[in-house]
Amino acid sequence: MSSFERSFIPYGTHWSTPFAKWQGSLASLHPLRLGAACARAHFDRRGLDPTVLDTVVLGWTVPSQQSFYGAPWVAGMIGAPDVTGPIVMQACATSVRTIQTAAQGVETGAHEKALVLTVDKCSNGPHVYYPDGGAPGGTGKAENWVMDNFGRDPWAKNAMVETAENVAREAGISREQQDALALVRYEQYTRATADDGAFQKRYFLPVEINPSGRKVIGTLDADEGVFPTTAEGLAKLRPVMPEGTVTFGSQTHPADGNAGCLVTTESYAKELSSDTGVTVRLVSSGEARVKKGFMAMATVPAAHQALHRAGWAASDVMIKTHNPFAVNDIYFARELGLAEDSFNDFGSSLVFGHPQGPTGMRLVAELIEQLVMAGGGRGLFVGCAAGDTAAALCLEVNCA
Repeated sequence: MSSFERSFIPYGTHWSTPFAKWQGSLASLHPLRLGAACARAHFDRRGLDPTVLDTVVLGWTVPSQQSFYGAPWVAGMIGAPDVTGPIVMQACATSVRTIQTAAQGVETGAHEKALVLTVDKCSNGPHVYYPDGGAPGGTGKAENWVMDNFGRDPWAKNAMVETAENVAREAGISREQQDALALVRYEQYTRATADDGAFQKRYFLPVEINPSGRKVIGTLDADEGVFPTTAEGLAKLRPVMPEGTVTFGSQTHPADGNAGCLVTTESYAKELSSDTGVTVRLVSSGEARVKKGFMAMATVPAAHQALHRAGWAASDVMIKTHNPFAVNDIYFARELGLAEDSFNDFGSSLVFGHPQGPTGMRLVAELIEQLVMAGGGRGLFVGCAAGDTAAALCLEVNCA
């Protein structure tokens, strides 16, 4: 089920923490414990009772200690101990898949009030040992969950950055074009931080930092790891790969954080909304997979599928993309006939970082707020994901 009729996000029940840089302020915090604490803080701030929930959909891509217990553990920590739900993991498409999973429950009548929580921490990723009794001496195999999977797709047999280089080479996207796009996206992001971060405060949930679990030693209330970007600075950077075009200035950086929302029926959306004059309706989703090693291309067919199911055209919608590489947005704009600066206003993951599971959820929150500021309208989120795939989500905001 990828078209929705009964599923809504109650306005004001979406949030994201600021994103922290790799090995930064959130590196020592347990992502599920932190996600539960943030969800509870959000409920408290909104005056919502977590016992109204009838399911929790938890999304993550990097395992952490005891994450096996997933949504039931999180539900208990937020104050809804009678609630259960699934763990959803689909690489960088996790946010769309968790929202879709919750919406499918609403559409079928299985649930009426779902919490969708996405959590991840790229910092201090787990080191996994897989025993192999058939190997000489019983020697097993080790995996660095984060770094090894950044570095090699076992099917396409290439690193993530190589997928961007493949698309750049085939589509004729130059280093200079990528640098120019990175600068545009940075300038768009600075609008989100203007006026003391007025736009981000519409959905940001500050994070209390308490590594010991007892004493709070600080608060993360702004993105950490965003570097001032200039044309001169970008031009000085060396390509990541020999003879390549992608630099550390034209790709995102690993990050930590969490984000979430509620997905409910229309009646509960009206009841739980912070503004009864605003409705946020989920309309459709889409997904796609392209040829091996060309991940950045997958956003185009995924977007087309979601738009087709909604009955919309790209010219009808406000667009946010998860763009781990500048190549993504250049190719996407070219294929959909869009100006590169016509989407991702207020920034994107290319600039503020990528904790994987929560990235898309934050961009959906931004999309909702941008549409509310515009007086309503139609929106599309789309982002690529590991395995040369992508996922997309269409939603509609109406303002009375």
